Amino acid sequence: MVGVLSALPIISVGNFCCCLWVVCGGAVAAYVLQQNQQTSITPGDGALAGLLAGFAGAFIYLALSIPITLLMAPMERIMMERIIDSGSMPPEFRQYAGTYMGGAIQLAVGFFLMLIVGSMMAALGGALGSLIFKKSMPPGPIDGPGVMTGPA
Repeated sequence: MVGVLSALPIISVGNFCCCLWVVCGGAVAAYVLQQNQQTSITPGDGALAGLLAGFAGAFIYLALSIPITLLMAPMERIMMERIIDSGSMPPEFRQYAGTYMGGAIQLAVGFFLMLIVGSMMAALGGALGSLIFKKSMPPGPIDGPGVMTGPA
C-alpha cells in the first residue's frame, strides 16, 4: 500500500498531507500483525511492523516509479516546452525549465526520502495503529460481595 499509492502520479499527492499513505500503510501493518496475535500488540511491535512496511514500501515505490517515469517523461517534456514557449513565464523560470533534469535524479531523491522519512512515518503509523486496533481483553473474575474466589 505504501509504495503503490506513493508511486502513482496523481494519488501520490496524498503524501503531501502529513505523509498520509505512508502513515496509513504503517497502521495497516500493525492491524495485520494484531490480527495474527492472540493478545494485544505493544506500540513498539506496531512501530517495528510499520518500519518494515516503510522499508518494503520504499523499494516498491522505486520499482513502480521507474516505468511510470519512463512513460510520463515525454509528456512532461512536452508540457515544459509549451510553458517555455508561451512566454508568460519570467526568464529565470524559463532558464530553470530548460535545464530541468527530472528522471534519474528525481527517482533517487524520491527513493531516499521514502526510505528514510517514509520509514520513520510508517513506524509512527504502526505505533498509532497498535493503539487504535488494540484487542480488548475479556473481563476477569469479579471479586465482590457474595462472590467466592477462594477455597470455602
